[in-house]
Amino acid sequence: MNVFLTGATGFLGGELLVSLAKEKDIKQIYCLVRAKTEDEGRKRVEKIFNLHKDHYSVDRIIPVVEDLLDDNLTQKLADNKRISDTNVIIHSAANTSFSRIYDTLIEKTNIQGLKKIIDWSKTLKHFDKFTYIGTATICGTGFKDKIVYETDSPDMNSQHFVKYTYSKMMGEFMLRENLPQEKLLILRPSIIMGDSRPWVPRSYVILWTLASLNLLRLIPVDKDSKLDIIPVDYASEAITKLVMAKNLKYNTYHVSSGTDSFTTPLRTTTVISKYYNDRPDFKFIDRSFVKQMKFWASGRLATDNELNNYKNYLDYWEKTMGDKSKIKILFAGLEPYFEFIELSQIFDNSRLLSDIDIKQSPPTHDYVKICAKYLDNIDIFEGALDP
Repeated sequence: MNVFLTGATGFLGGELLVSLAKEKDIKQIYCLVRAKTEDEGRKRVEKIFNLHKDHYSVDRIIPVVEDLLDDNLTQKLADNKRISDTNVIIHSAANTSFSRIYDTLIEKTNIQGLKKIIDWSKTLKHFDKFTYIGTATICGTGFKDKIVYETDSPDMNSQHFVKYTYSKMMGEFMLRENLPQEKLLILRPSIIMGDSRPWVPRSYVILWTLASLNLLRLIPVDKDSKLDIIPVDYASEAITKLVMAKNLKYNTYHVSSGTDSFTTPLRTTTVISKYYNDRPDFKFIDRSFVKQMKFWASGRLATDNELNNYKNYLDYWEKTMGDKSKIKILFAGLEPYFEFIELSQIFDNSRLLSDIDIKQSPPTHDYVKICAKYLDNIDIFEGALDP
């Protein structure tokens, strides 16, 4: 088997590359990477393996220096004879930003970029499978306090908080319209945060939100909302096993914590509070307070506003973070995450557990203690600027 992988330098893609490299049935792994030179591309790939001291085989892991945003990408890949023996494409590349300022770039990357890879796949003589790494959240905002099944999505009538989830939904429609069903494997991870192994996570993506909540301590979400979160090592293990599996029953799978391993804001914050007991207690308040928090950060909060009932937290914020403009940026970055938390969605994982040999994902409130010590290393304001 020869695999073509996009997104290898990303959070999930990096772990996936390392995992795939351990599979003996995979002969070559071609990695699409952005770089100015072949040597720079090789160094970027090598860095993925160096992080946790994994073995890097120069002969098996081949960088393909191209750009997903290049209008001529399809033709350039088709002209590259080195990768013409590709059997399996794993498309993990995506712009995952929740910020509206990147909406145009998200569409160019997640929809137009995908179309270029699809068009190239049609030129391959030995093409067997297109594995698309999507997201379980393509179900949209209509599923509140519900268990979501694979058959519930995609739905063109669904509503979305952010362009990212919409673009991943459109990607699924595009795949189903352009490729035979038997050549598709659509995998939908839920929220991927942190790593359950005892080392520094490859990326602080999503984990910055937990670091932010750990600093704020006054949190405008339902403490009992159900959160379907998995660690990146579980996601990469599941995806690798699905890619390597023979005779799968379905072509679409949730990679999620499901009904047995979901967490809640209360459970997770209770665990991390033990490591940061020099801060105010976690306090959960109604979602409606977000607007008032923004007013406070802008210096426009009325003296009789009910948010002033939590003055000890407001004073703590000013003492800890100082500049209110930074706090305003933080609230803006966190707001879409508050909206997702309030949906209280669980993504059914019975297909995953029945079709491959894999255990249930560890709950976040179990493995988060491994990540807890890294929370203060995270630049939460950088995360908020590009959520």
